[in-house]
Amino acid sequence: MSVGASPLLSVVIVAYQSHAELPACLASIPRTLAGRPVEVVLVDNSRNADGTGDLVRRDFPWVDYVEPASNLGFGRANNHGFRRTTGEQVLFLNPDTVVNETALAHCAARVAAGPDIGLISPRLELADGSMDPACRRSVPSLWDGLCRASGLAAAFPRTVLFAGYNLTHRPADGTYDVGMINGAFMLGRRAVLTEIAGPDGAVFDEQFFMYGDDIDLCIRMGRAGRRIVYEGRVSITHLKGVSVAKEFETMSAAIFDANRDVYLKHFGATRLARWKWRLAFGAWKLAARWRGRRRRGVRRVQPH
Repeated sequence: MSVGASPLLSVVIVAYQSHAELPACLASIPRTLAGRPVEVVLVDNSRNADGTGDLVRRDFPWVDYVEPASNLGFGRANNHGFRRTTGEQVLFLNPDTVVNETALAHCAARVAAGPDIGLISPRLELADGSMDPACRRSVPSLWDGLCRASGLAAAFPRTVLFAGYNLTHRPADGTYDVGMINGAFMLGRRAVLTEIAGPDGAVFDEQFFMYGDDIDLCIRMGRAGRRIVYEGRVSITHLKGVSVAKEFETMSAAIFDANRDVYLKHFGATRLARWKWRLAFGAWKLAARWRGRRRRGVRRVQPH
């Protein structure tokens, strides 16, 4: 590592009652990448109520631990962490992930070589080795949502007409442009992120407290002419759904309501459009929560 070298990568992690997941996540982040430092900023929305701060200060003293006065929510906390970083590239990473140097180096190299790339994500794999379908998505149309809610997408995963939501007709180990990636791993160049930030330097729209902010960011990136890239040739682990499972009813409603609000923001220019999206998300929420209650113990909420 060059003496005095500036960080190639800054990692921003927002934690909330993540004491159990964080050690594996932080331990998986390399201290250097391509011969340059990696810095990590951890914003703890639980304010050390579960001992996260004590754990980080004891076992990971190189992490910049931030304890805000209150729960800032996901987007606002990410913005707070982003403003503290100095790296050429910035990775917004969930605490329930386990990364690896190969995936980070590969994605960082692609971003460095592709000035038109806005955000990139590797393949996210669940604990059982299966793919997290949310890591590569379209910006769903009403038809895509209907196919997913009705089961057509699951019944015909290789059929383009029905598989537009999670793009299951495309190779999992390929690389291509998509409409959206998952907020668990979003890597981009600082210069590009700054371009779409607000006057106060906020990358994420803070009107979305916990969900929907990753979707909103991807839509804004796309509209700014930047590519959203899925890189399936490398992978990380995403231990998805732990917090949702704890408070399924409350969180499932919050997910759908936040995603509805994203669509109203970007696609609700007319009264008819607003009516259409309110009705659609209301129906999807009812259907998904009904399925969730029937699938005992399975708490994978749609569409997030």
